[in-house]
Amino acid sequence: DVPLAMLSDHHPPLFHYFKQQFAQVTNPPIDSLREKVVCDTTVYIGSDGDLLTEQAGNCRVLEIDHPILTAVDLLKIRSLKASGFASRTLSLLYYKNTPLERALEQLDIAVDRAVADGVNIVILSDRGVDENHVPVPSLLAVSSVEQHLVRTKKRTAVSLILESGELRDVHQMAAVMGYGVRAVHPYLAHECIRELIADGLLDKDYHTAVSDYNSAVLGGVVKIAAKMGISTLQSYQSARIFEAIGLSKDVVDTYFTGTVCHAGGIGMEDIAEDVTARHNHAFDPMGLHVDESLDSTGFHALRRGRDKEDHLYTPEVIVTLQQAVRSGDYETFKRYTAMVDDENHPHTLRSLLELVPADQPLPLSAVEPVETIVKRFQTGAMSCGSLSQEAHETLARAMNRLGGRSNTGEGGENAARFGTDANSAVKQVASGRFGVTSAYLMSAKEIQIKMAQGAKPGEGGHLPGKKVYPWVAETRFSTPGVSLISPPPHHDIYSIEDLAQLIFDLKNANRGARISVKLVSEAGVGTIASGVAKAGADVILISGYDGGTGAAPISSIHHAGLPWELGVAEAQASLVENGLRDRVILETDGKLMSGRDVAVAALLGAQEFGFATAPLVCMGCMMMRVCSKDTCPAGIATQNTLLRKRFRGKEEHVMNFMRFIAMELREWMAMLGFASLEEMAGRSDKLRQKTAHAAKRADRIDLSYILSAHQTDRRSTRSADRGRAQAAGHGHAGGSKTQQITKAPRDALGLERTKDVTVLLPAFADILSGKQTGQKTLQIRLSSTDRSFGTILGSEVTRQCGDTLADDTICIEAEGGSGQSLGAFLPKGVTIRLSGDANDGFGKGLSGGRLIVTPPKEAVFDAHTNCIIGNVALYGATSGRAYVCGVAGERFAVRNSGAVAVAEGC
Repeated sequence: DVPLAMLSDHHPPLFHYFKQQFAQVTNPPIDSLREKVVCDTTVYIGSDGDLLTEQAGNCRVLEIDHPILTAVDLLKIRSLKASGFASRTLSLLYYKNTPLERALEQLDIAVDRAVADGVNIVILSDRGVDENHVPVPSLLAVSSVEQHLVRTKKRTAVSLILESGELRDVHQMAAVMGYGVRAVHPYLAHECIRELIADGLLDKDYHTAVSDYNSAVLGGVVKIAAKMGISTLQSYQSARIFEAIGLSKDVVDTYFTGTVCHAGGIGMEDIAEDVTARHNHAFDPMGLHVDESLDSTGFHALRRGRDKEDHLYTPEVIVTLQQAVRSGDYETFKRYTAMVDDENHPHTLRSLLELVPADQPLPLSAVEPVETIVKRFQTGAMSCGSLSQEAHETLARAMNRLGGRSNTGEGGENAARFGTDANSAVKQVASGRFGVTSAYLMSAKEIQIKMAQGAKPGEGGHLPGKKVYPWVAETRFSTPGVSLISPPPHHDIYSIEDLAQLIFDLKNANRGARISVKLVSEAGVGTIASGVAKAGADVILISGYDGGTGAAPISSIHHAGLPWELGVAEAQASLVENGLRDRVILETDGKLMSGRDVAVAALLGAQEFGFATAPLVCMGCMMMRVCSKDTCPAGIATQNTLLRKRFRGKEEHVMNFMRFIAMELREWMAMLGFASLEEMAGRSDKLRQKTAHAAKRADRIDLSYILSAHQTDRRSTRSADRGRAQAAGHGHAGGSKTQQITKAPRDALGLERTKDVTVLLPAFADILSGKQTGQKTLQIRLSSTDRSFGTILGSEVTRQCGDTLADDTICIEAEGGSGQSLGAFLPKGVTIRLSGDANDGFGKGLSGGRLIVTPPKEAVFDAHTNCIIGNVALYGATSGRAYVCGVAGERFAVRNSGAVAVAEGC
């Protein structure tokens, strides 16, 4: 309560701010603004009366060493008597017959009272549960208090601490911090550690064990923050960077304000019912005894019994599928899909959708054949290393025989497989750049840029060190025993322009291959997909949250990602609305298990489909869920030579599965009245939400977002989209997508106009064809518009000569300022000498070639004090040499796996 007249002397900046704000409206005398300002704005003045000067009185905070508090840490905070700090513990318990909304209202009132009494550290605690008192779910309580404080404009004056027995794993800690908590005390987890030590199950000092647990949990929270691009814990706290699935709009709007939730669901009554049910399980309603047993619910690995987590892959499902593909019996496969698609046990969003039959179904003979449909199928991205050599090659041979595609996963494949029936048609380029060479790219029919992973959005791949055997390390240009981690693609992709450059690089590296970009299902993926289409990609993959096959640790599989149904619907809608739908092929993957799954994906917009877990099951996987431990008993997800001898999978098993999926899909297409997948794609009007459900609460799920994201008949937009695409120079927009699957895209990015095609290839044609031996030199001038210079020439050297050319066989003497990605993926035998400077991406993926950059002859500056090449030089290089007579930019030689580089500085 400060008169504004006083501000004019002591706080000129504030005085002028208030004057401007209110003079625009009423223009009264300054003294009369006092009451209006006091009503709208609270001014906290420090001990010296100056709010805008840095001083201790304006930033009195309590610093803690670790956000996971021990009991001693919390006791210190409770007992704190320092000036300016006051704490109070508020209980999260409520009487079990009280409505949950009422309990939250009482909690908000208690917080208001505490703040009014001068408390600035509020400790929310659920200690003291008994037969009559039930705890409010900790995340709900935290977010409710947080939103109440924000609405009442008190949030910045209060810090929240949570003391809860509910918290135990990384995701739970991350969630409560993300919704407002500054520190947590997981007292029950710490007590469990004490009990383990007392029972002799853990040989460790208690304080050391608790410290190790806290550090491990914090490491997980930091990893979650890092993959969101957040560098400090304070920036992560209260950021609410989560999406919800299955919460009603009322719950989200009231208690999780601002959280995205595209699939509504249960309300407060259902949440309260669950809380009461768990409480009644522990406390007999008659008060006779307490049930202290703690069963495993089978959250990760399947467990039998009542009230256990229901899994899609049960032993019965696995055995039936394996019998079907081994015997080649389609009727047995139909029994398998009947179990998977069981309406009485819905597991997925698509299982809550109903396919609307056509008024006049087609005869099965009128539907496109199995042989055409299977060309739209591919296996998921599972790397050499995550799978055994036998399993990886079996998948490749099976898909090549079908005319489909297998995916290498995150880079690296034995060069002996290139050009054979064991070659993977889809070569993935992830941020790790493992084993990405010119030969690797030239062996591909499709090159996939991995922006993210469906099961681990933003995290990338992670192959544990114990699975990096010597032969894996050699293939992937890495070190045996050292984990292979592909982080978020922040090294060389900061924007859609950077992605467009990488697409251009890869188009140059293999002009005959399609370029695919792998995205994950998330809110906003439609906008990203539109940008990717404009950047020149041919295929966009929307990956769902089910997966992580072969290498992902448990902590990365759960609580990450969203169902592909949400992402495909949004991407389809965005592409249509922006007139981009016919520029790209839309693909999806994420636990597709039946022909019905593929039919739903197609109706939502997908044209191609990926399978990962199911083909592994066909080859013998028993879902032991030990993929990351290198102990797979079926010899599939392991490198252990003894276990690999147990592998019994055959390519015929995988082929039978793919054919059976296509056969069942044809039955659905006939029922829906579609003769081809092409005319079926995007027809979401053929889907509706089921009205009767055998499963409890299934009718609470709101799928209106999926069904209404794009209700336009896609056929009406096709001609307009094709016209826009062709006008924009994307020649691959028109024609049948069925034909395009095996057809190389035309020149959509102007590759035929580059200097590689117009100058370099004609100049060195005799060397490429073998008609001329010895060295040949060409002089040329470059400018910043000459991007990926030398890459097309290098791809032709790889295609026609392999690695047979001697060093310096092809020499290019260039001068000027080169554009981005000079010499990207340049192979052995090619040397580029540049007198001038080079932009970002210099020597990206260098594969044996030589690059030399020197200042121009007329330069007067000192080489060791001036940048001569841009950022991210030699990113993912595998071999070759680079000499830089000057200073290199930032992130020099990041992910270098074998090139020799000499620079004056960096």
